[in-house]
Amino acid sequence: MRESDWNLLKARVADGLCTPFLGAGAAAHVLPLGAEIARRWAEMHDYPLEDTHDLARVSQYLAVHQDDAMYPKELLGRELGDLPLPDFRSPSEPHAVLARLPLPVFITTNYDDAMYAALVDAGKQPVRELCRWNRSPALAEQVSPFATPGYSPSPARPLVYHLYGWLRAPESLVLTEDDYLDFLVAISRDPALLPHPVQRALAGTSLLFIGYRLADWDFRVIHRGLVAATEASLRRLSVTVQLSEEEPAREYLDSYFGALKLRVYWGTAAEFMGELRARWEAAA
Repeated sequence: MRESDWNLLKARVADGLCTPFLGAGAAAHVLPLGAEIARRWAEMHDYPLEDTHDLARVSQYLAVHQDDAMYPKELLGRELGDLPLPDFRSPSEPHAVLARLPLPVFITTNYDDAMYAALVDAGKQPVRELCRWNRSPALAEQVSPFATPGYSPSPARPLVYHLYGWLRAPESLVLTEDDYLDFLVAISRDPALLPHPVQRALAGTSLLFIGYRLADWDFRVIHRGLVAATEASLRRLSVTVQLSEEEPAREYLDSYFGALKLRVYWGTAAEFMGELRARWEAAA
């Protein structure tokens, strides 16, 4: 990232025109990554293919093998439900740094409570909402904060939007390959599935992707199904934080992200958030 990119990102944060997207790498040292879970499940259930790192595909196999679409979702809930939250006292913990910024909307593709808990820890009053991408009665019973007129996301009462579901509502999880495809179809057919503040954030703010890899299903679906659908003339500077790669791969990824109008920060989520925190506090 160039110095001008940092300055523009800080300005967008100050104006509340920045929307973080949180992926699994945001809590990589506390919660297991999808590849770790996939490999463990593949070994436990005799997964017959070579891509044992791909959680969506391994989950699809479990759903078919068990003849039960909810089986991998319930299994994931049991595995992740009792894991500890990140240490929000750490100066570069991604959720904690983000929670102290004056932002109204946080979008997470993780299934955990880390972003919500970090905002509470920062003295804010977050509001949670799930993407209602399927017709599950259990999802319909979840009360939306937008059902009652009057709520509008703000830095004091920010929205935490679980795009791919929340562990405590397993029917909401986007986990298998079929789930990702069904999610894309549902969103393309009915864009109103996304609340207006989320649509506005996608189209009118700088997007900050933290904890993703290019090959991840969740990252590709976001770009193909949501970001690429917005008008190019309305897009603002967006940033993705990517782990360092070997030079040939890095050159390719720089070109790929450049075509998507994304700036790339090469490093870990903690490294990026530590630098963003230092720059933000220096400007205060």
